[in-house]
Amino acid sequence: MKIRFHAFCVFCVAFWASTSGLQALSAAREWNEQLLSAIRQTIPNPPQHARNLFHLSAAMYNAWAAYDTTAIGYLQNEKISPLPPDIESARHEAISYAAYRVLRDRFTTTTLRNAFDAKLTALGYSPATAQAAITTATTPAELGKRLGQSVLNWSANDGFNQTGYPQAYTVSVNPNLSPSLALSVLGTNANFVSNRPLGFGIPTGTNPNYWQPLDLATSVTQNGIPIPGGAQSFLGVQSLATTPFSLTRSDATKPWLDPFGGPSRLSFGGVTSATDSEYKQQALGVLIASSQLNDNTLVDISPGAIGNNPLGSDSGTGFTTNPVTGGSYTANSVKRGDYTRVLAEFWADGPNSETPPGHWHVLANQVADNPLTVKRLRGTGPVVNDLEWDVKVYFALSAATHDAACAAWALKRYYSGPRPITMIRYMASKGQSSNVGGQSYHPEGLPLMTNVCEVITATTAAVGGKHRNIFNLNTGLTQLGTNFIGQIAVYSWPGEHNNNLPAPSIATNQSFVTWMLAKDWLPFQRKTFNTPAFPGYISGHSTFSRAAAEVLASITGSPYFPGGFHSHTYTANTMQIDKGPSTNVTLQWCSYYDAADQAGQSRRYGGIHPSEDDFHGRHVGSVAGQSAFTLAEKYWSGTIFSQSLSPVVTLAAGQATLRWTAVRGMYQKVQVSTNLTTWTDATTAAQTYDTNGSWTDTSPDPAGKFYRVVWSAAP
Repeated sequence: MKIRFHAFCVFCVAFWASTSGLQALSAAREWNEQLLSAIRQTIPNPPQHARNLFHLSAAMYNAWAAYDTTAIGYLQNEKISPLPPDIESARHEAISYAAYRVLRDRFTTTTLRNAFDAKLTALGYSPATAQAAITTATTPAELGKRLGQSVLNWSANDGFNQTGYPQAYTVSVNPNLSPSLALSVLGTNANFVSNRPLGFGIPTGTNPNYWQPLDLATSVTQNGIPIPGGAQSFLGVQSLATTPFSLTRSDATKPWLDPFGGPSRLSFGGVTSATDSEYKQQALGVLIASSQLNDNTLVDISPGAIGNNPLGSDSGTGFTTNPVTGGSYTANSVKRGDYTRVLAEFWADGPNSETPPGHWHVLANQVADNPLTVKRLRGTGPVVNDLEWDVKVYFALSAATHDAACAAWALKRYYSGPRPITMIRYMASKGQSSNVGGQSYHPEGLPLMTNVCEVITATTAAVGGKHRNIFNLNTGLTQLGTNFIGQIAVYSWPGEHNNNLPAPSIATNQSFVTWMLAKDWLPFQRKTFNTPAFPGYISGHSTFSRAAAEVLASITGSPYFPGGFHSHTYTANTMQIDKGPSTNVTLQWCSYYDAADQAGQSRRYGGIHPSEDDFHGRHVGSVAGQSAFTLAEKYWSGTIFSQSLSPVVTLAAGQATLRWTAVRGMYQKVQVSTNLTTWTDATTAAQTYDTNGSWTDTSPDPAGKFYRVVWSAAP
């Protein structure tokens, strides 16, 4: 039997003249700011808000594209004909109604809905009209309502709202951890033996290779919203099943992107791990970062001294000259402790958290507002108006951060990687693993490093010794090191001031790095937050940030911020995690990639991730960002139809099965021919939202048959 196939793509788009108009603030920007404000007022959920940003942006893009001669809508492609006299005014209205429709569905509190009503009214439109039944009319309002609702209809089945995922999450084999319960034991060296049961800051039964939910008596989100205490749930767990924008895979049970095969694992419970040494070094790296949180060493944090890193590393040494202006960067010397603290808090997105995807929309808006920014797509061609710039930036940027969320949280779901608080406390409960035969040796113990992680000995606990006084998390006070001989001490941040102490206010008191029991180790976070409610591997911050940086570099045509410089200043003593910084600290970046790298670094200083989570996240984010931008650009350039739908044909049991990569939202049908001249429809044209197209011919012609997939943006 001879089988041939042929790919063929057809489409028909009318060409219309367009006019250009300017708004003081584009409709897209108005509604982007509304969403960012809403995110700040709700419980932080990074993948959920990445999805919200994407769906809002897609609806606004579709409303803009309906009046464009070239752009193709995503998921739903409507074209208005004839065009209205004032195209920009029509776009402003259609975008507003589309955005309102999406936001009012996603945020249901009275406060936020009132804010959306007020914004729509202030723009000159009607909430009553916006909430009325959708019609087929071609007015901007009705068009916007339809396009907003089409995104909502599609996303209802995109996997994010799939029920059962939190209950089906069974990889977390660990008992809950109460980080404030140190369980420190007073006594002599006899109280410490290498084979003692756990319970020294870590529950019995803990598997150090998996995520451990925290059990917080009081929980407050990073943007200050109290939530019920108790065991953490897995925020975003359903992202393994959530449909991304550009990413594809052949196995729905596997992550979208998995270039490294998961996190390193500790040899545990008699099972040897080839990455045991790497696991221990990852934990030690977090302890090194914690030891620097009060370091008074002056460091230059200007773009002339740091940044310009190769992907997935921190080995860059900055820029000799400003790559945009050719000038030099002024040194920016600050205390390392001030820098690391500010870094940890700024990129944590508190206290008014718009979450990392929203944070990058804030940065994108700052770039758009910069007078040095010339709004040419890819840095070439004509200058576009504010609305076109914003619509396309938001569409590509939010698509990238949504893909980053799907990629990162799928890995979190698949591998359930541990957080540093579990890694460090577990190994500390065992002892040290550096000196075989030495005091407190255990193969699952912490690696030692002078002035970072050490064994408490009679000498170091004696008068004048570095371990004479050891911080006790239970009491918030120090105790004699002689009570803890043989245990592991770390030079680290001991948590915010204990309420047992007088005047515990962060505004007036700072917790200084000190020697404390490693089994009591805490990340540099508020005690009501401590560690995010989902597994570690990979870092969401790193993945989101690198994906966003890739988009901004592509759409502006340069990896560098306007003028090769961007900054943010933290005023002295305005931090929320702990008192500080001691003086004003200005974070500075030359490139979008530099800013993204600092976002990843911040989580290591914050005690949230080891470097492995960070570096791997940067790689995954890079792929997601480039993939999303490439596809988004194909929609607005109309070249989406250049994508091949070449079917792959396989024969089995007398049948011919066609499989091809489809494009979401497009209409497609299979046609067959025996002579390449006369084609017959084998299927009816149907809109598809799956990227995996397939059809089986149950009666292929033994003499030979040709196949093609015909597709278009409209029925």
